[in-house]
Amino acid sequence: MLRYCPSRLLRSLVTLMCVQLLSETNVCQQIAVLCRFKSDTVTRGYVDTGGVGHCVSPMLFETGWIPFDVSTDGVTYSMAGSWLSVHHSKLAEEFKVSLVNETKWQYYGTQDVGGALEMVWNASLINAKRVNVELWGYQETGMPYSDTWQADWRYLYSMGRDVPNSGSFRFVPELLQTPRSDWDVGSIRVCPSTEPDGARNVNALWSGAHALAYNLDEAFRKDPAAWALEKCLQWDQEEKRIASFLSEITDCPCTLVQARADTGRFHTDYGCDIEKGSVCTYHPGAVHCVRAIQASPEYGAGQQCCYDHTGAQVLTGDSIGGSTPDRGHDWGAPPYRSPPRVPGFSHWKYDVITFYYCCLWSDNCDYYFNHRPSSDCRTYKPPKSAPFLYHLRTGIGTVTLELALRRDPFYVSVAASVLGDPHFLTFDGVTYTFNGKGEYLLLHSLTHELTVQGRTEPMTSENGSVIMATRLSSVAMRENGSDVIEVRLSDRPTHLQVLLNQKVLSFSEQSWMDLKGAFVFSSDPQNVTVMFPSGAGVEVRGRAEVMTLTVLLPQEFKHHTQGLLGNMNDDPDDDLTSRDGEVTFANSTAQDIFTYGARWAITNESSLFTYDSEFLLNEYYFAPKHDPTFIPNFSVGKDPSDPLLEPVLKMCSGVGASICKYDALSTRSLEMGNMTLLSLRSHAASVQDLRPVLSCGWLQPPKHGQKEGTLYLEGAKVVISCNQGYHLYGSQERICQGDGHWSGDKTYCLSGVVQGIRGTSQL
Repeated sequence: MLRYCPSRLLRSLVTLMCVQLLSETNVCQQIAVLCRFKSDTVTRGYVDTGGVGHCVSPMLFETGWIPFDVSTDGVTYSMAGSWLSVHHSKLAEEFKVSLVNETKWQYYGTQDVGGALEMVWNASLINAKRVNVELWGYQETGMPYSDTWQADWRYLYSMGRDVPNSGSFRFVPELLQTPRSDWDVGSIRVCPSTEPDGARNVNALWSGAHALAYNLDEAFRKDPAAWALEKCLQWDQEEKRIASFLSEITDCPCTLVQARADTGRFHTDYGCDIEKGSVCTYHPGAVHCVRAIQASPEYGAGQQCCYDHTGAQVLTGDSIGGSTPDRGHDWGAPPYRSPPRVPGFSHWKYDVITFYYCCLWSDNCDYYFNHRPSSDCRTYKPPKSAPFLYHLRTGIGTVTLELALRRDPFYVSVAASVLGDPHFLTFDGVTYTFNGKGEYLLLHSLTHELTVQGRTEPMTSENGSVIMATRLSSVAMRENGSDVIEVRLSDRPTHLQVLLNQKVLSFSEQSWMDLKGAFVFSSDPQNVTVMFPSGAGVEVRGRAEVMTLTVLLPQEFKHHTQGLLGNMNDDPDDDLTSRDGEVTFANSTAQDIFTYGARWAITNESSLFTYDSEFLLNEYYFAPKHDPTFIPNFSVGKDPSDPLLEPVLKMCSGVGASICKYDALSTRSLEMGNMTLLSLRSHAASVQDLRPVLSCGWLQPPKHGQKEGTLYLEGAKVVISCNQGYHLYGSQERICQGDGHWSGDKTYCLSGVVQGIRGTSQL
């Protein structure tokens, strides 16, 4: 076996754990293991007492799957694998040095904070009995946004030398002088004491990035607030000299439900997660934050959006806990390696340590928020909009499902879905049933080079007999030369299996994967979300041995889609258009719709699917892509003597009742009908969550006054009052109106009698 040994912060597991080197352990330990990453960076590995070879990961300043080769003779690299480099915050605690009482570390040297600091680690991961404890610093040098802009990762000094590898270390920080004390961002490394000070790419464990308060000079210890203010003012001047990135970052969703539903463009910020207790250190008052998945195109900047317990956005104009954009996207941005695109560390350099300067170590947040103002949601556009009427045809008859949404000038936001037996819900709101067996094109956008394909297979009853209906069993996708991602049903009920370029991808240690041209998130085996740079999001859920697919597309895809999920153009009448342009209307017969669906079968040449079993080869690769011999049941009778009919009618009611009945009776399964019903209702909830919300924008209180109310959406009311000794001119109450403007007149708080104030301007 060949395992890995981490040597830095951006690291994770080595996959394709290659081979047993030799059967004799004593011989194994004499082998010189060399590991070559990305064909050019070579590190020295080792063989442990158990005969297991270990690779040491190098410093690469990037995330994602990194190819590597292994040599055991120093000449021939005869083994190969892939290694997943991850953001340091996503690495499990057992693989890094943990700082005990992190608050003490970040405020060390401020009032009443001192004494010894302690760290702990898993001693078994370091191949040594004695270790050195080192401090490394990070900074970026050169002219911003030029070829001279470089990342500088440097050994500073050793806190402890030749100490026992006991898994813990305590020390009292010394008072340092420049240049060591000039470094205020960095990490701690624990490595074998046999290695020279600052040796790179050696077996070691690292802490996460953190503020080096304990490393700062005497001036900080004497007056932390004054020291931090000086740093804050220096940063303020630097920000004024370099290009602003604010105009090119995406706007925030208006509400928490929008932010959590727009999975193609936003993802949970691990520093403020409602699912993990809302520990929001840098955003007090918020319960959940999300980050824009993609960095901005030119500057590699990021967007962060935070929300309070009511679901409203928290803005920096009202609270220190407000949403803040980032000059360096926390997760980095391709091609990585250079500022400000280095994962984690560029963000710390420009957005986190500067927050310490202006807000945490001193009370001067106005400087910080002047350069990192919250983005309100006035220009936010949810994914694709569609009418709220779904036209459904099943074998039980034609019905119209009306969702409980009000009519207004906006269309409500929806996504296209495939669910149940299977039923297709297009981007423009058409719902139809297609029970073909084969592999089909669900979505293709030539403009964005996005392709999503679906495989269907016949269902079986509890006694193993074939049911003349199908289910979605696999989805494969790619965008603009990205890795191919396939999600399919596994042998375990409701569990999904993810494949990366036709190889199984494990999420046992990481729930988030940065891949080539795609991000994949899977917090549990039943749920997989794939996100692409275009903003397209693909959600796959495993329920009752059936896959449910949801695709969310931003507005840029309008007029640029085709396939079984329809033409995204706000015209439901042309959603069922074949490759050759023939239109089948949604109220056509089930047989006509079946013929339409068959025309979207793919070919082996265009297929993105994996055929790694005899069954898949025989049933899909060597067989027609649409099986002409499989004819489903186009209708299901309601036999009064059927013992299943009464419980089906009792269970299937309200929105989705027809397809619930169809699926339950055609598959002879109440569970199947119920899962279809729940999936459709989940889709309807997404429609509700993603509906457009109108915002009038942040309302600034007048000078010498204050306001009551921090909600700025349609119908919200803000009440303004003046400080003692000042009189209010203008409107005391402002209401966000349906036209996106605040009611009333601009408000002033003035002392004495002032003439010439006319409150007619609108914000």
